[in-house]
Amino acid sequence: MHQLKIRTTAGRGRLFDSILDTVGDTPVIRINNLGPGHATIYVKAEFFNPAASVKDRLALNIIEEGERSGKLKPGQTVVEATSGNTGIGLAMVCAQKGYPLVVTMADSFS
Repeated sequence: MHQLKIRTTAGRGRLFDSILDTVGDTPVIRINNLGPGHATIYVKAEFFNPAASVKDRLALNIIEEGERSGKLKPGQTVVEATSGNTGIGLAMVCAQKGYPLVVTMADSFS
């Protein structure tokens, strides 16, 4: 009988001080058996971000640029009109950094 190896992981091989330290550095993975035989296809697996979206990068960079430029100061409220992953990413970043967040959704959003 053929025994399968049990898969284990060491994570990213280090401990993180904040969930925000895990944003980005997502793997590029070769996709097998999807394209024609002569093609090699790779995908960037953004779902490895902590909130499972490329918008995690966007949210973190928006907030950190606001901090660097001085336009966002401690205690200020972040307001965003969104219907999806940008709001989720901002919720994660703002919660970690201590900014209140108000997310709105227009009637026209689906």
